Amino acid sequence: MSGYLTKANTLRTTSILDVRSETPSVKSFRFEDKLCTKAEPGQFLMLWIPGVDEIPLSIAGVSGGEVSVAVKEVGDASRHLLKLKAGEIVGVRGPFGNSFTQTRGRVLLVGGGTGMAPLLFLAKRLSAKADRLSFVMGAKNRSELLFLGELGNVCSEESIVSATEDGSFGLQCLAPDPLEKLLDKERFNMVYTCGPELMMRKVFDLADKRSVALEASLERLMRCGIGLCGSCMIGKYRVCRDGPVFSLSRLREVKDELGLSRLGFDGTRIPI
Repeated sequence: MSGYLTKANTLRTTSILDVRSETPSVKSFRFEDKLCTKAEPGQFLMLWIPGVDEIPLSIAGVSGGEVSVAVKEVGDASRHLLKLKAGEIVGVRGPFGNSFTQTRGRVLLVGGGTGMAPLLFLAKRLSAKADRLSFVMGAKNRSELLFLGELGNVCSEESIVSATEDGSFGLQCLAPDPLEKLLDKERFNMVYTCGPELMMRKVFDLADKRSVALEASLERLMRCGIGLCGSCMIGKYRVCRDGPVFSLSRLREVKDELGLSRLGFDGTRIPI
């Protein structure tokens, strides 16, 4: 194990600085950690909830010596984490994994759910580099559109397409639905996506059909975060070590699993 990875893999304890409700189901947590402030968009950290468990979380942003993550309840650990308040102690390891390639030119970002967190981090970095920045975001309803206000400070209003399942804001559809027209209308240098895997599978299929460059940040069950346990395997790849960001060519290699199946807690393959 390299010296940097050994250092990143060392558990550090830190106090929660701030907890903010972003949507009815998502809260953002802010804390200090010098190593994680060096992270690039797409990387993740392992957050330890004392006495409960450790979970992987995408890094949503860094500012000075502070790091932020977005959390939605998906299991026991995240449920306990959502109950914590400013001043309480958590443990941090990371940053881990690779990051998005920060491409110039015309780029399109497609996000849903807490997948909006690393994409907002990326959008802020790209805003000064990309020639044109377009964003498609989706949620069940308007109140669940994560970071909509912050995104408006990064992208122009006309470059954001919002999709809600109930039609309460923007288009009444799923996030990938507007992509076909967008990809046929404009040639993008890169498409970035993060969110529910079924959504990303649709984005992959649309980009692959048109030979448009794509990077997707995948999520899998992660226990160690450094490629030892194998719980996050997709095809021959360990998402924590070889990802979590995968290019179009690598996604082609695992398309028999992408959006279709994953490993469960007992190691058996289960449908998504």
